[in-house]
Amino acid sequence: MGVGWYFTLALLAVTSAVVNGCPPSDRAALLAFKAALHEPYLGIFNSWTGTDCCHNWYGVSCDPETRRVADITLRGESEDPIFERAHRTGYMTGYISPSICRLTRLSSIIIADWKGISGEIPRCITYLPFLRIVDLIGNRISGVIPADIGRLQRLTVLNVADNLISGRIPPSITNLKSLMHLDLRNNRLSGELPGDFHRLGMLSRALLSRNQLTGPIPGAISRIYRLADLDLSLNRLSGTIPESLGKMAVLATLNLDFNKISGTIPPSLFSSGISNLNLSRNALEGAIPDVFGPRSYFTVLDLSYNNLRGSIPKSVASASYIGHMDLSHNHLCGRIPAGSPFDHLEASSFVYNDCLCGKPLKAC
Repeated sequence: MGVGWYFTLALLAVTSAVVNGCPPSDRAALLAFKAALHEPYLGIFNSWTGTDCCHNWYGVSCDPETRRVADITLRGESEDPIFERAHRTGYMTGYISPSICRLTRLSSIIIADWKGISGEIPRCITYLPFLRIVDLIGNRISGVIPADIGRLQRLTVLNVADNLISGRIPPSITNLKSLMHLDLRNNRLSGELPGDFHRLGMLSRALLSRNQLTGPIPGAISRIYRLADLDLSLNRLSGTIPESLGKMAVLATLNLDFNKISGTIPPSLFSSGISNLNLSRNALEGAIPDVFGPRSYFTVLDLSYNNLRGSIPKSVASASYIGHMDLSHNHLCGRIPAGSPFDHLEASSFVYNDCLCGKPLKAC
């Protein structure tokens, strides 16, 4: 074999490495991203060595054709062997470097449950056109949700729950026409819900509890046909409950507890498909609507800590199922009906009313 043959083989080997490996620019972006983080216990970044970031770099996956970095998946709570060997969950400090935005083919960013990651959400992520998933739950990220988050037309999941994010929900969020899962729970968000929230037509879960949101519940939310879970609990929402919420096709969970909601309870909520209904700790008044029937199926029905008056409707007994019901801390009066579901409820479901009587309370 001549020298030329060896040169050709060497050239082919180098070319193959370039074709099959990740681009040097992606590798450099990942190393800059890593440099802003400190993970002292598990050593998850120990595998981030060598020239090919598509091969055995923990939490990194690439598009098989372009070899561009497509996904970063770093979870601080996992059943991965690296966690089992360490007998602990993850802990990481530092911040999410804007260098992540140099990975222009990113489809998902999952940096979840590390407890100590702080800093802000890099605003430049809104210029990553292929992003489908942003999951940053369970850190100490502060600042605001990027104002132009609505640029991410492919985004299906936005989860920044359990952080320290403040400011308003940016109006552009309603441009996310592909969004299916929105989780903003347990932050410091304030202001009102966007009035055109209903433009999120693909949304199936909207979880916004434990914030400082104010203002009314937009009635137009009921136009989100696919919405199955709506959790607005532990905020400062006011106004009345839109009756249209009880006419939604697939809404199964409605949590509005711990707000400042007033007015009467819309009868539609009791003959809808809602099976988990929590309206407790508000300023609701009037009577409990006497409209229960075969369509009324509740695993949880909590109306406690309100200003409800009158008697317990006899039609409750005609509900197809009520697992747990709490009517305590109201101003109800009269005899507790007999039969199901009352025969399996405890006294705690009825205490602190004006003059309720009968089993499981004292006799009338």
